[in-house]
Amino acid sequence: MALPAEFVQRVLRELGAEEGAALCAALDGVPPVSVRLNGAKCGNAEELLCALGAAQPVPWCADGWYLAERPQFTFDPAFHAGAYYVQEASSQFVGLLAGDAAGRRILDLCAAPGGKTTLYASLAGPQGLVVANEIDRRRAQVLADNVRKWGTGNVAVTCCEPRALGDLEAWFDVVAVDAPCSGEGMFRKDMGAREEWSENNVRLCAARQDGILREAWRALKPGGRLIYSTCTFNREEDEGTLERMLAWAGDEVAEAPAPATDEVWGIVCGRVGAFRTYRFYPHKACGEGFFAAVACKAPDAEGRMKTPKACRTVFGQIDKAAAAELSRWVLRPEQMRFASVAGTLYGWPAAQADAVRQLSEVLPVICSGVAMGQVFKGRLRPEPALAFYAELDRGALPVAEVSREEALDYLRRGDMRPDALTEGLNLICTQGRALGFAKRIDRRVNNMYPSALRILKQ
Repeated sequence: MALPAEFVQRVLRELGAEEGAALCAALDGVPPVSVRLNGAKCGNAEELLCALGAAQPVPWCADGWYLAERPQFTFDPAFHAGAYYVQEASSQFVGLLAGDAAGRRILDLCAAPGGKTTLYASLAGPQGLVVANEIDRRRAQVLADNVRKWGTGNVAVTCCEPRALGDLEAWFDVVAVDAPCSGEGMFRKDMGAREEWSENNVRLCAARQDGILREAWRALKPGGRLIYSTCTFNREEDEGTLERMLAWAGDEVAEAPAPATDEVWGIVCGRVGAFRTYRFYPHKACGEGFFAAVACKAPDAEGRMKTPKACRTVFGQIDKAAAAELSRWVLRPEQMRFASVAGTLYGWPAAQADAVRQLSEVLPVICSGVAMGQVFKGRLRPEPALAFYAELDRGALPVAEVSREEALDYLRRGDMRPDALTEGLNLICTQGRALGFAKRIDRRVNNMYPSALRILKQ
């Protein structure tokens, strides 16, 4: 499908004939393929990168890599284990804009499917918290699945309107808005984006972005950072959105420290008032079309931390025996807090456990921390999510190391050889990466991989 004629005319008018033609030609080319490694899980990174066919690093992301060609990720057990995320290279740039995010409280306001959320989770670390929101419940479930596989345990996924998160006034150190947009930057990868594009949709998206930024600003604490991004080229949704925000936010918007960039990266850097802006054109930078901007809320801006009144009690206490059993399953139990939610036992990094409890009492949280399971007769019957947790203590149960072919059979919820497993519950791993649980009973094996996640392709 050809590029939309009105889009081409605008690009040629705004960028000039030569630059505009180069951009349009790039949008009809072959997109690069990139991944981002999970530092908590990738183990032998060199071996994994070799298997993926890594060609060169993404220069603005320490864990990002370009691949020589696109492999069949569906048939890679390391992908299902959360050892890496298939993330477009340009969008990995937001990690630089977040600054020193360790221990910070980060709101990812438009989060599905989870590429940026998992990046922020790695940056925030166990002392930090990422609240990842998606208003569409189906997409929120996909986001939750990707968060569980990433396995950091420091993410809460919510499903609500931005206004509900804005009511958590001055709660967050960083608020990231990857705004819903007209998707012009995806024209090379997604023919559907070309078909759905229209000038009217550009205007609708811009109006929606204005409303989301107002709520994002309320949720940001004084001195905190706002990251705004889109995957589109037009000025109305990019610089124009920032200009409209500056008109009402005024002096509350302050400059953020500038991340170091290199001219050879091909990023077009600019300014809109206090905002530093970064444009990725696919004929200049090795990535898809992307726009990002960063600024701070002035330290003396109005706003004190405010949490809406609790409307429900979600966390239930557990007894000492259950806590002791859960402690057996994690590497650093002294740094965890455990509670019961709707009959399932959960664990959270202690540093942000109270914050997650407060969130759960006022917002629809569909997943948080790590779902650990239920205790029967003093023993834990684990949830599948626990297998993905990077802090799982593998001394808690036998580990069954299986071949790649056996791992794919497991991921299809197929039969497994009982000889490969110890009697009772086993953690299924391949190349040291955990995929899930299985239980051997005599000569029968119960494959406990979630049906909703199983590989359907043969």
